[in-house]
Amino acid sequence: MAKPTTAGKDFIEIPSAKQPFTSGVVPTKLGDIPQVTSTLSSRDRIGSYLARWNIGRMHFTVQPGLYALNNPTAESPVLVTANYKMSFDVLRFCLPSRDLWILVLDTSGINVWCAAGKGTFGTEELCFRIAVSGLAKIVSHNQIILPQLGAPGVAGFSVKKQTGFHVVWGPVMAHDIPLFLDNGCKAKAHMRRKWFPLKERLLLVPVELVQASLKALPLLVLVFILSGLGGESSFWENAMVHSPFAVLAIAGGIVAGTIMVPLLLPWLPGRALSIKGFFAGFATILFLILITGRTVPASTAEIAETFAWIMMATAISSWLGMNFTGATTYTSRSGVRKEMLRAIPIQFTAAVSGLICWLGSCFYF
Repeated sequence: MAKPTTAGKDFIEIPSAKQPFTSGVVPTKLGDIPQVTSTLSSRDRIGSYLARWNIGRMHFTVQPGLYALNNPTAESPVLVTANYKMSFDVLRFCLPSRDLWILVLDTSGINVWCAAGKGTFGTEELCFRIAVSGLAKIVSHNQIILPQLGAPGVAGFSVKKQTGFHVVWGPVMAHDIPLFLDNGCKAKAHMRRKWFPLKERLLLVPVELVQASLKALPLLVLVFILSGLGGESSFWENAMVHSPFAVLAIAGGIVAGTIMVPLLLPWLPGRALSIKGFFAGFATILFLILITGRTVPASTAEIAETFAWIMMATAISSWLGMNFTGATTYTSRSGVRKEMLRAIPIQFTAAVSGLICWLGSCFYF
């Protein structure tokens, strides 16, 4: 837990120096500030790997507040980041042999870019954290450096008005920060651009795939039960007739939305991620129809079942595709809201219509 203390009449909150990644403390007139280094331990690296697979993801956090990287002084720069530990670790790892302060905002364990879109990396939290960290009494300047990707959530002029600190927008990528600092806190043109190459897109796949698969388990169980109840044969015989393609379709929708969308992002039609997800899902379900020999349906029930899962699989992939809106250069905060208002009713209608059609194929045809 963060350690509250007092300095004069001001309430000061200092993060614990007993967190696993801290290396000591740096004394200040407001108390001992926890110290970190640029070296990542095996525990840090394993934690990042597990978080990418959604294992302990929401608990992979840093206590918000002020930290000292190596041995900063009152003149040292102040950098701001989110309390998602991977963001914190990437920042300090990119700053070897640098002495500076790191102010960590409480973003509920969400990275800077996504938190800025959600509003947790925002003006109010920044102003609050500046106040309760006692930053004005620790540094002798009034400049704080924020990541450029946090700009959607922070109004610099408001921060200046409320705290007296002037916001300077740092580069997009953490590895450019040393050059940015050496250049008098002025960013070169390439530091303002954000690319989203294949490697970075694929890094997002594991957590999305695991989350989607876990959420799909109840649906798979429900589909299997309903499959067994439909038809005139025994439960297991009915289930073996109706459930295999259903399971394939659900799995195909998940794979399309969590793997194909990021993998084929630049080439899928449309700008909206929901549309890209639709096309990825549609291509996947057509492939499944082809390999399962359903191109020439054997009965009315099979026609209805195939049509039903085309609608449901594309609804699933379109929905999952929208998860990447906060992690690409394709959308803005207002654009995401507009897309969701348009896409979700269509996705819901397609899913419900497909479910009704599939139930009809099981019980009535």
